[in-house]
Amino acid sequence: MNAPDHIIKKQQLWAQSRGIELIGSKPPLGRKAYAKTLEENLFEPLEPATRQSIEHGDGNELAGYPCKMQALHSSSALGVNVFEYWQKIGQMPTIAAACGFCETESQVSERIVFEDKYMIDTRLVTAPNIDVVIHNNGDSNEKLFAVECKFSEAYGGRGHAGFKPKYFDSLIDQEALWGTIPNLHAIALSMCPDDAQFEYLHVSQLIKHILGLKKAVGEGKYKLMYLWYDVPGEPGAKHKAEIEIFKEAALSDGVKFHTMSYQELIANMSNELSPEHSEYIKYLGTRYL
Repeated sequence: MNAPDHIIKKQQLWAQSRGIELIGSKPPLGRKAYAKTLEENLFEPLEPATRQSIEHGDGNELAGYPCKMQALHSSSALGVNVFEYWQKIGQMPTIAAACGFCETESQVSERIVFEDKYMIDTRLVTAPNIDVVIHNNGDSNEKLFAVECKFSEAYGGRGHAGFKPKYFDSLIDQEALWGTIPNLHAIALSMCPDDAQFEYLHVSQLIKHILGLKKAVGEGKYKLMYLWYDVPGEPGAKHKAEIEIFKEAALSDGVKFHTMSYQELIANMSNELSPEHSEYIKYLGTRYL
């Protein structure tokens, strides 16, 4: 069984255990891997602000029926299931600390935004959408904690887009864009126009996030985390190896970048959080561990 099938099968068994009826992507056709309603695929219903943010994103996650977020293997649904709970109860610092962004006692994190956009340059047209961004108050050295979330799509085998030549065009200030990140610049040049090096890690997406974040808040004023779902066997091992290659380059350029698997995050929260969060932890553990 390949990695995406492994993930989907695990999610189908979870849905079966909860009595959730599944449908295909184009009812009555398609693999039955979608909940009939969005609410059945979420720990709690979407808050209005979260729904609005996701609707304004470029992924069309809530468009059509079934929408993308109704998929059991939706990375957007997984991200919401992990992060929105803390927004609802007003304890954003707790999830920020669990993700390794700050110390446990830190109280700098104030709000969470899904599908937050950060324009690199208007001549590059599209502003990268970052899955989850934790916004901090003025007491923090970093204004933003950003999270790129991956679930089954990391193992889809579809390949990843590289960089269009216009990212290296003299019409755009190359020193301002790339001058402080020479190692990531070299990687970006090597994947213009296509990425032939990385099979699982979407490196161009991560680099674009970095370009957008540093343009928005400045060098050293943000942290970026790659949060992914680990799988057994060769795909999981190769994915982790690619993550380490990118991590080394990012850290060499002074980028505050770190990684964690969802399994690590959920296990850590299960061990460290107080009983008041037991229902939330039980849901995540039963479904994703």
